[in-house]
Amino acid sequence: MNPSELEHALAVAERAADRARRETVSRFRSVSVETKADGSPVTEADRAAERVIREELERSFPDVPLLGEEYGGTRVDSGLSWVIDPIDGTIAYSRGIPTYTTLIALVEDGESLLGLIDAPALGERTVGWRGGGCWRNGQRIRASEQHDLQKALIAHGDGFCFERTGRLAWFLRMSREVPIFRGYTDAFGHSLVLAGAADAMVDLDLKPWDAAPIRVLMAEAGGACHVIDETDESLGLVVGSPRLCEQLLEMLDG
Repeated sequence: MNPSELEHALAVAERAADRARRETVSRFRSVSVETKADGSPVTEADRAAERVIREELERSFPDVPLLGEEYGGTRVDSGLSWVIDPIDGTIAYSRGIPTYTTLIALVEDGESLLGLIDAPALGERTVGWRGGGCWRNGQRIRASEQHDLQKALIAHGDGFCFERTGRLAWFLRMSREVPIFRGYTDAFGHSLVLAGAADAMVDLDLKPWDAAPIRVLMAEAGGACHVIDETDESLGLVVGSPRLCEQLLEMLDG
C-alpha cells in the first residue's frame, strides 16, 4: 500500500477505535465476567467492541479478511488482513483498572503495515504506519536510547507466561540483575516502551493480535523489536532500546 492508502486505512481504524471506546467506557466498572473455554476471561464489552470494529472495517474494506480474538477468522499469510483485539487486558478491565487497550493492525504478507493501541480510560491513543512515524495523541514519540541496564526501567509481561514457555530461568535472572524490573503487562506496557517511559520490555506467550500493532509501531518509534519462540499460535517479544534488547537477549542465552 502507498502512503495515502495507509493514511486512509489508519483513519478507518481510528473510527473503529472510536466506536469501540464508546462500548468499553460505557461498561467500565459495571460489567460481569465470564470464562472462555481456554480459561481466559471475557465480558460483553469485549464482544460488543469487536462487533463495532468489524462493522467499521468491513464497511471500508469489504474484501479484506479479519482475525479477532472474540469472533475468530483465519490467519492470513499472504495479502492484506486486519488483526484486532477489542480489549487487551480483560483482567484489568474486569477489575476496574484503567490500563486496558484496544488493538488494531493492518497486516500484509505477514508484516504489519499500521498499528493502533488505544487506551480509552486513559484517553491515550498511539498510532503509526510504515514510513509515517509513531504518534500519541498527535505528538510524535520515540523509544528510549538508554544503553545502561543498571539505569534502565525494564518492563515484563505476566510472570506465569515465562514459566509456561519454559523461560522461567530468564525471568529469575532478570529479576536478580536488573535493578528496575517491573510488570506492566499487555499493550499498556508496549505503549510505555514506544514513548520511552519504559526503556525495554520482555513479553512472552502472546497471540498474533497482541503483537501485531507493536511490530510496526516499534520500528516507527526508532526502537528494536525482536521476535522469539514464534509458532502458529504464539510468540514472544523483546522490544525497546536496541542496545538494551541485545543485553536482555544475551541473558536469555547465558
